[in-house]
Amino acid sequence: MPHDVTLIATFAVGFVLAFVFGYIANRFRLPPLVGYLIAGVVIGVFAPDLVANAEIAGQLAEIGVILLMFGVGLHFSVADLMAVRRVAIPGAVAQIVVATAVGTAMAMLWGWTLGAGIVLGLCLSVASTVVLLKALEERNAVQTTNGRIAVGWLIVEDLAMVLVLVLLPALAEALGGKAPGGGHGAGDHGLLVSLGLTLLKVGAFGAIVLTLGPRVMPWILTQVARTGSRELFTLAVLALSVGIAFASAELFGVSFALGAFFAGVVLNESDLSHKAAQNSLPLQDAFAVLFFVSVGMLFDPSIVVREPMMLAGVLLLILVGKAIAALAVVMVMGYPASTGIYVSAALAQVGEFSFILAGLGMAFGLLPPEGLSLILAGAIISITLNQFAFVVADWLNAFVAARPRLRAMLEDAHAERLAQVQADLDVARARAEERAAAHRTLTPEELVDHFPMFGSLTSEQREVVLLHLQPHAAQPGDRVIHRGDAADAAYFISAGEVEVAVAGQHIRLGPGNFFGEMALVSGQPRSADVTALDYSRFLKLTTDDFNEILRRYPDIKAQIVDQAEKREEMNRRRAEEAVEAARAALGGEPGPGNVAKP
Repeated sequence: MPHDVTLIATFAVGFVLAFVFGYIANRFRLPPLVGYLIAGVVIGVFAPDLVANAEIAGQLAEIGVILLMFGVGLHFSVADLMAVRRVAIPGAVAQIVVATAVGTAMAMLWGWTLGAGIVLGLCLSVASTVVLLKALEERNAVQTTNGRIAVGWLIVEDLAMVLVLVLLPALAEALGGKAPGGGHGAGDHGLLVSLGLTLLKVGAFGAIVLTLGPRVMPWILTQVARTGSRELFTLAVLALSVGIAFASAELFGVSFALGAFFAGVVLNESDLSHKAAQNSLPLQDAFAVLFFVSVGMLFDPSIVVREPMMLAGVLLLILVGKAIAALAVVMVMGYPASTGIYVSAALAQVGEFSFILAGLGMAFGLLPPEGLSLILAGAIISITLNQFAFVVADWLNAFVAARPRLRAMLEDAHAERLAQVQADLDVARARAEERAAAHRTLTPEELVDHFPMFGSLTSEQREVVLLHLQPHAAQPGDRVIHRGDAADAAYFISAGEVEVAVAGQHIRLGPGNFFGEMALVSGQPRSADVTALDYSRFLKLTTDDFNEILRRYPDIKAQIVDQAEKREEMNRRRAEEAVEAARAALGGEPGPGNVAKP
């Protein structure tokens, strides 16, 4: 039967061309992002029917924005940012202000409005963290001091753009655009009142999410992960990210992007953040591709011919202006020139936040259509040339290092400041490792090494088992289990030693052993006392979780039941031996010293 296939066509054409041009870009050692944008340009030029249906493409792009922002929040590290705060926060803020001012002045010389100039300047002032990370990974420089500073710098830019996305709707009418929803916005209440209401809504939303989120969202993910269903876990991650983004827009009037960012930040604190990122990555990548394709569909290639001087000005600001501003700011703050040069190379491009902000600026009537085309052209060219920016940065650093006088003046004289940043990074890394160790139980591989009974499970099944295991610790002398208590958990010893007192016998168990399972299998009260002899760590399985695991994995059940029966038989035999020994000691049976005399 005939039906509308516009959505299917948008998906099909978008994905196919994005794959083709993304692959070509990769073969030329360029970020695939360049190929996705070019795919959108090709669709816009040769498939106008898809461009005409901008509503569908726009909604798909909005999903891409939500998942992009969720990913940004999911990988956001407060500790890493605080470690480089001395240079990244003041440096990024100053550079954004300078670049925005230059971009605004340039746009006003073209005859644009102040609002259009500010939006353009902000779009050009920030760079893509994704592009930077790819460049650093190719040079094995992600963990270097300068690499961490550059990443922290761009994280500050990302946070600044999140704030701009929040405030722009409230400021749109004051800057010469139209208020959100076609209303009058700030004109009804005044600019300060409108800003105050916006910040109040954002504050209320942030307080609720950051207060309840760390308690509720990780708990939800843990419960879902314990089901062992990958589909349910992926669905839970998407439901939380998209659901919170939608709720933030409907209930608090904040953007989808901000809601998704907050959701990612909250989940970042969960022990399952890595699994959440891994499971959501395919959908995040897919819709992010559609976002970049949809941006490319709005590009007007004729801008290159119609406004070559405007394009030259945009490229000059991206490739040269931001680099000079960043280098000057870093040097003024007293850091080595090598740090400023590295940050300058990192900033010599624009990326995803520029497109998001440009789209918002167009929606509010602030940015003219040619503004997006100029930004997009600048992005394609600057991302393409970014690898050469790092080549130039390496050459400049080598040039300075080879000249003792320059090195002493530009590097050695400022080495102490950089050493302080390195010390902060070392402290942050040590704290992160301590925090991870405090919450760590075992890896799936270590689980098998400690408890061979789990060796028949797949790695993913072992992860499910580990999610059911709760860390438990005891000090020497602590009574872990009391005889006669109701059976509520089984214990697996990962470190230390315990003594099991049963039927007059005292049995020592160390790492790799387990106890308490017999009462769970039989349903009877505890038949032994278990006392910690050393500082001990256990992995505890509650009754419900224990029974759930035995139900799912019958191979484990057979081993545990067999072990329980053997231990029960051993305890019974030892009890009988103890009784016999007691009778002999009391004279119940003749012994060698008690033979009757004739």
